[in-house]
Amino acid sequence: MHIISRKLLREYCRKHADACESLDDWYKTAQQASWTNLIEVQKVYPQAESVGNFTIFNIKGNNYRLIVSINYTKQIIYIKYVLTHAEYDKTYWKKDPYF
Repeated sequence: MHIISRKLLREYCRKHADACESLDDWYKTAQQASWTNLIEVQKVYPQAESVGNFTIFNIKGNNYRLIVSINYTKQIIYIKYVLTHAEYDKTYWKKDPYF
C-alpha cells in the first residue's frame, strides 16, 4: 500500500512520543500490505472498523485512534487524522464532508 502522508505521523509523534513506536509499526505493516477489503485488514488488525468512509485503527492499546481512508483498488491509504482516545470521542472530526 502507498501511504499518504507519513509526515502527519511524524508530526504527531513530536507531540505524543509514546505513540511513535505503535504508529511506526502500523506504518511498516500497512506499507507492506496489499489489502483488498476490510476483512483482510481485520486479519492483521482485528479491532479495525469502518466508520463512514473511513477505517479506524486503535493504536497503542486504544490510547490513540488512527483514521484513514483506504482505496483498495489503487492500493492507497490516506491518513486523515491521528487522535487521542479523548479527542476521538468528541464529534468534531465526524463533521468531515467525506464522513
